[in-house]
This record gives sequence, C-alpha cells and structure tokens, in this order.
Amino acid sequence: MAEKKAKALGINHIVLEVGDLDEALEFYGQLFEFDLRGRNEHNAFIDLGDQFIQLRLGRTQEADGARHFGFVVDDREPVQQALEEMGVELLERGMNFRDPWGNRVEVVPYDDIQFSKAPNILRGMGLEGLEKTPAAIEELTKKDMAP
Repeated sequence: MAEKKAKALGINHIVLEVGDLDEALEFYGQLFEFDLRGRNEHNAFIDLGDQFIQLRLGRTQEADGARHFGFVVDDREPVQQALEEMGVELLERGMNFRDPWGNRVEVVPYDDIQFSKAPNILRGMGLEGLEKTPAAIEELTKKDMAP
C-alpha cells in the first residue's frame, strides 16, 4: 500500500445522461441561469464558475432512486416556482426532483451549507456579497475553514 495518498479536493464536474441535448438545455434553462461553455454532437457543457455539468446524450441506466447530486444555488425560491409552473413533482422533503431522463437533483441553498466558493470565483460569477448563515459558519469554524 502506498505511503502517501492523494487528498480529495472536490468535484470538478458531473455528467448527466439525457435523451436529447436541446430538450435538456431547455429544461435546465427554465430552472437555472447558466452559461453554456460549449457543445458538440453528443455533449453540452454548463459552466458553474470553476466547475461544470456535462450533459451527455444517451441514457444507459434506470431512473435514479436515492442516488443524486446537490445543485447549489444562490436562491431556491425561483427554482421552486419554476418547478411548480413546469409541473415537475418534488420528491420527499426539501427540494428534490427528477429531470425528464430520471436524473435526481437536490437544490441546495449556498448560504446554509459549508460548500464555499472563493471570493474571486464569486466575483467572476457576479455573486459578490453572498453570505453564510450562522449554522454554516459554525460548520466551517469546526473545520478551521470559516471565512
């Protein structure tokens, strides 16, 4: 066994399998403001500051049950409203839903979790001034990571 292990630093991107790229971009575009980084015949890339989501053409598995990812947003209210207007069913408690291809998504508020973007990344995203709740700051303080 190796003496030194690599330290996991975070997630650069995730890949969501979809049945149609145009429909997926339209669906997610109704929920979230985003920049399209690029696109080709089989993929579309949505920028999230220093991270991205890759939409990949072709579904190879069943709809997600418990498996999901947390999509962090500055404000969940517009997402909630858009989901209602689109007739998308919320799953369980919180703000969990499946997209039309069965990918399960949880919408998480930036201010209330320990996940943080560096000030320069927030500035580049036009999101200066986003603040954390006391609970999130306490979580970060316990890890000596408070701003």
